[in-house]
Amino acid sequence: MAAFKELVFSGVQPTGNLHLGNYLGAIKRFVEMQARSECLYCVVDLHAITLWQNPAELRSQIREVTAAFLAAGIDPKRSIVFNQSQVHEHAELAWVLNCVARLGWLNRMTQFKDKAGKDRENASVGLYDYPVLMAADILAYRATHVPVGEDQKQHLELTRDIAQKFNNDFAESITAQGHGEGFFPITEPLIGGPAARVMSLRDGTKKMSKSDPSDNSRINLTDDADAIAQKVRKAKTDPDALPSEVAGLGGRPEADNLVGIFAALRGSTREAVLAEFGGAQFSAFKGALVELAVESLAPLSAEMKRLVADPAHIDAVLADGAERASAIAAPTLDAVKDIVGFVRRGRTSRPV
Repeated sequence: MAAFKELVFSGVQPTGNLHLGNYLGAIKRFVEMQARSECLYCVVDLHAITLWQNPAELRSQIREVTAAFLAAGIDPKRSIVFNQSQVHEHAELAWVLNCVARLGWLNRMTQFKDKAGKDRENASVGLYDYPVLMAADILAYRATHVPVGEDQKQHLELTRDIAQKFNNDFAESITAQGHGEGFFPITEPLIGGPAARVMSLRDGTKKMSKSDPSDNSRINLTDDADAIAQKVRKAKTDPDALPSEVAGLGGRPEADNLVGIFAALRGSTREAVLAEFGGAQFSAFKGALVELAVESLAPLSAEMKRLVADPAHIDAVLADGAERASAIAAPTLDAVKDIVGFVRRGRTSRPV
């Protein structure tokens, strides 16, 4: 297999309010990664329309996610920030990969079953084919690493299967075109971190979600200090004091969730939090969590609002990012066309 330059790709869907789980599980990690890797961060608006979206709201949400990236500290000069629909190579490569992926692979994808529910015959083809487009998002840049949550791990495994099958199916052509023994990398998932899975404030057994009908189940990134404080104080807990050791959180999902949130916001560990608060009642712990959450999130919320109020600036960031992203993806797609045997304008056999 050829050696590949390290490159990180990840994306966030512009559907509904971004919340604390999106920030701790993804966006905060994006900021940390840009200090040590070349990164592309994408607002995946093509994925968003697998379910019907109000066009005006979608446009607004694309800008809101971009504002969250920037407010959190992603530097659009250091990293590439763009929205997926501005880079046509994603959709073109997805078609080629559709012809590599196997129907049986997609039939095993559990997220489609969850999202389509009982009425699968009414689900869009796009929702079913979502994982192949995700593979194209990643492989258009020949990304080596992708930070993902546990719920996307199966899709990353599919990306790896598609890349491997493409490399095997076209091995002779790949070598003839001068790309060595493999064209696509076998991308590594980056799963984990202190808050890889932030749970609902109303039910510690369910993931914090944009789609939960209760706004009190999540802290939105647009919430002000008063809203943050109110939601933390109303968060579901149990009557027992906090344990002194992590093992004591077993069977206590709400306690475990709040301790995990505290640790992630502080950049600490559950062990360190319990060493400080073990034996404390939740009333005292929630007071400290309110202070930490407001300190961490209120400036982010204020900066997001400032950025959203300047859509021309956000659109300029996205346009610049799309141009830079396309400069990487276009040669990849050209090479793929050569490898599979298409005739194209301006054909070159020079490896990318």
